[in-house]
Amino acid sequence: MAFDGFTIAGIKQELAGNLTDSRVMKIIQPESDEIYITFKKNSDTYRLLISSNASLPLIYLTDMKKEAPKEAPAFCMLLRKHLQNGRVISITQPGMERVIDITIEHMDEMGDMKPRHLIAEFMGKHSNIILVNDEDVILDAIKRVPAQVSSVREVLPSRKYFIPGTDKKLDPYECRLEDFNDKLKECPGEILKSLYMSVTGLSPMTANEVCERAGVDADRASSSLSAKEKESLFNALKDIIREITDNDFKYAIYTDDDKLEFSVINLINRQPSKVFDTASRLLIEYYRKKEIKNRINQKSADLKKLVSNYLDRAYKKRVLQESDLKKTESREKYRVYGELLQAYGYNVQSGADSITVENYYDNNNPITIPLKKELTPQENASSYFKRYNKLKRTFEAATVQLKETCDEIRQLESIAEALNFSETEDDLSQIKSELIDLKYIKQSSSKINKKILSIPLKFISKDGFEIYVGKNNYQNEEITFKLASSDDWWFHAKNIPGSHVILKTDGKEIPDSTFEEAAALAAHFSKGKDQKKIEVDYTRKKELKKPPGGAAGFVIYHTNYSMVASTDISSIRQVENTQNI
Repeated sequence: MAFDGFTIAGIKQELAGNLTDSRVMKIIQPESDEIYITFKKNSDTYRLLISSNASLPLIYLTDMKKEAPKEAPAFCMLLRKHLQNGRVISITQPGMERVIDITIEHMDEMGDMKPRHLIAEFMGKHSNIILVNDEDVILDAIKRVPAQVSSVREVLPSRKYFIPGTDKKLDPYECRLEDFNDKLKECPGEILKSLYMSVTGLSPMTANEVCERAGVDADRASSSLSAKEKESLFNALKDIIREITDNDFKYAIYTDDDKLEFSVINLINRQPSKVFDTASRLLIEYYRKKEIKNRINQKSADLKKLVSNYLDRAYKKRVLQESDLKKTESREKYRVYGELLQAYGYNVQSGADSITVENYYDNNNPITIPLKKELTPQENASSYFKRYNKLKRTFEAATVQLKETCDEIRQLESIAEALNFSETEDDLSQIKSELIDLKYIKQSSSKINKKILSIPLKFISKDGFEIYVGKNNYQNEEITFKLASSDDWWFHAKNIPGSHVILKTDGKEIPDSTFEEAAALAAHFSKGKDQKKIEVDYTRKKELKKPPGGAAGFVIYHTNYSMVASTDISSIRQVENTQNI
């Protein structure tokens, strides 16, 4: 979810509950677009971070302490003048706007108590932090916006404060069904876009939830909606608004298809990966995870490029080797020519350029054998045997080489998938160690420990069974041959690179639904994850063998079952795995 009006509503509710009647104790401006305020309420201390960063505007309560710059910026000094020691009297959100208004009562120069509004706007590149007096006049802003920059609204001292564009969208708190229907007509196109373009505070994710609750396909054209479907959408929107009004928030992170998302409202058809008790804790954890994910993506970029280059070479090598093999398909023909010439060569006429004989390898059907006039029948036979033996040697060598190349491609493709599933720097270290073992990377002086924190993913089925998923070939190896018992079940996407999945049985009978969940995990953590369904092999762990000299994660099996499994794992609960194998 974007930092939309619904997220702001969740944050506002938390801030109002904690900061109302608190005192402003300290204000610093650690960054040019960031304010950090310390509040005191009775014996409790609260620290509020407000960022107007264009790419990541944020507001949340935090335990993190910030250092003040040696010299306070002018805007920070103005805030101290008007807000320091002031009392928070209210924290509000205008409608469902992406705006929070912290109203602080402070004594002015005349000794009178006057309210001041610290307004935080979260509008992408237009995000700002603005100080406004009790007459809605701007005192200053962390980002001044002159007329040359914006023709819609100037954000400068002495200008009147207002929220731009509030009359263009519907207020979800106040709108009626008739207004809702009229607005949808004004915003043609797919329903999802029509919703978030029509209603204040909606992001695409929230608009999709409205469609889910209404049972309406979000990709349909809004012009195709019936009156009943429009009413269903309106009622679904109002249901969510009632949840907001009742402070019935659900702060959760969702991990689907390698994407990280969060929501402050209940998503009826999605299973959260982690739930939080406050909006602040949700946002802190979400952006921490997102930062880690971005860092891992950056650090894995070089490895992905390396693996991609080696894969391209291997693909080209396979094409050449397959071409060489195809050329050897005629080898048996030359052997037959040689043997038939040895048997019937006495019939060859002097100077003849061919001979037709009965082919006793093919029901005595006639066959014509080309001849070189200058050679005797025996010399022609010998020439054909030489060609046969050369092609036979080429066939045998190319067959071995092709198998080696296919094994190399399989291993590299599995490493490429593992890079997509990497979640920590330790995961990348394991993959790098594997690439060193396979001689794709030269061993550096500082050796990488491939056994470092080998922690696979862990899930719990609806019936309470543990399911483990390897994120790379070392983890695949370890969960299969160290974690799994002989009667545990092993799953893997059929004939494509993917993770090993181990379903722990603990000696119990496994219900069909748990088999389906384990198979779904094998399907999702594979190269076929972008398809809706793929075929998955599964067998007892005792049926698996590791061939001598086989690469990490490579197994063979001759007894197995198969099923077609969904790649959707949104309903399977992931838990933290602290078990280091």
